[in-house]
Parts: sequence; structure tokens; C-alpha cells
Amino acid sequence: MQEWAQILLKSVALFILVWAAIRLMGKRNMSQINPFNFISYIVIAIVASLMSINLINLFSGFIALLVWVAFPIALDYLSIKSKVMHQLINGKEAVLIKHGKIMEDNLMRVRMTGEDLLSHLRSKNAFNMADVEFAVMETNGTINPYLKSDKKPVTPHDLGNKVAPQAEPQTVVLDGNMLEEPLASLGLNPQWLNTELDKMGISLENVFLGQVDSAGDLYLDLFDDVVEIPQPKVKEMLYATLEKSQADLVTFALQTEDTKAKAMFSKNSRRLEDLLNKLRPYLLH
Repeated sequence: MQEWAQILLKSVALFILVWAAIRLMGKRNMSQINPFNFISYIVIAIVASLMSINLINLFSGFIALLVWVAFPIALDYLSIKSKVMHQLINGKEAVLIKHGKIMEDNLMRVRMTGEDLLSHLRSKNAFNMADVEFAVMETNGTINPYLKSDKKPVTPHDLGNKVAPQAEPQTVVLDGNMLEEPLASLGLNPQWLNTELDKMGISLENVFLGQVDSAGDLYLDLFDDVVEIPQPKVKEMLYATLEKSQADLVTFALQTEDTKAKAMFSKNSRRLEDLLNKLRPYLLH
């Protein structure tokens, strides 16, 4: 067999082997792996490359690969089982800001300058140092700030408002193609989607992306950006209809002279008002 063919076959086999080894070592975000695991990946890639071009014989290369794959897996297992081993292998978190004060000693220990700290804070939308109550550097080098209570964004919970729980939106159209499985997971079918598209006067082929949220509203992005898409107002229209019905019941109660009818209208008006109060977070937020 010619040399180029041997290199090709060996490279393909090593590619599959390295891919399987990396999967065996576990899924990791490359921006969040610790330095040791990063070095392990680099060494594995170098050894595999040298083996593929015959600079390292197969036996020696496989031994090296086995060591650099098995040791990280073993160390990960030990770090899971023991907190002491976890800190020894991955290091320990460092508090960089405490009670609004920069911990200069810890900053020096992690070899970070004040400008580096400010840069990391800005990346987390903490532009004003006076707004930060606490900040910690994780073992992977990520810095997480915690803002002071009066500087944190206001949430509906802070305002005492109830909001409807949100589930993950499902993509039902992609590149002009209907995805039936996400539709089925929402309890919908292709006929429903076609009906919604017909209401908007849009063809399926012109839809680049279509998503359905937990409330059943359909969001569309078209290939033709000039076309204006009417925004779904189903929930708002339902709430407006119920609100008008409640107002009509109040009007009927005021206009009628019949005592029984007045009591019935008033009672149903109050019941509908209670229902509106319960539905408001789900229909208007």
C-alpha cells in the first residue's frame, strides 16, 4: 500500500479514536475547562497527529493516548468523590470583591490587575464598581459579580406581580420546512400551522424561522424582510373581550329595575372581575 494511503487510513482511524476518547472524557465548554484538561486535549491532539504521519510508532502512541485519556477521567472521578481532591485538582474559588471592597491580596494571588478586574466586570454588565457588592473568581477563571440590592434589575416579583410560567419555545418551521415533531409536542398539527399562515397571508416557503411559545403564539421570520408580519394579539383580544363582558354586566345591573336581574348581573360581574384578576398575569404579561 502506498504511503499516502497508509497515512489517510491511519488518520481516519485516529480521528475516530480521538473523537471517542474526547466523548469519554465528558462534554465540556471550551471556555470553561480548567488548564489541566485543556493541556490534556492539546497533548492528545499532538500525539494523534504525530502517529498519523508515522513520527511515533503505534504502540508508543497508544500508550501515550491511554495515559492522557485515563488520567483526566480518573482525576475527574476523584474530584467528584472528594472535596479535598476537587480543590487540589481544580483549585479554589477566590473572592475578589467583598462588601464592595476589592480584596487586593486575592487579586495579587490570582495574578490579576485592577484593569483586568474592571474588564471582566464590564463583560457581565457591571460597569460601575460602586454597584458591585460581591465578586468571585471561579476555578475556570470566570468572574461572577453580585450587585448591591438597590442596583439589581427590578423583577415582577419585586413589584408583587404574578407572571405566567414560560416554557421553552418550539421551532416549528426552519428554512421553509415544517417540523412536525415540535408541533406534535405542543399538541398541534400541520393543519393548525397552515391555517395560521393563511390568516397572515404568508406561504410556508417564505418562512425562514417559525416558533410557537408556551402561550400558543406564533412568531415568524421571513426570507423577504420587506414583508410586514402582523403580530399575534390572541391573548390581548381575549382579555379585552372578557373585560367588555364584565363592563356590560355592570351596565345591565345599573339599568335594570328588576331586583332579581340586578342581583344576578352584579353577582356575575363580580365573578368575572375575579376571573380577570386571575387571568391578567397570563394574558397581559
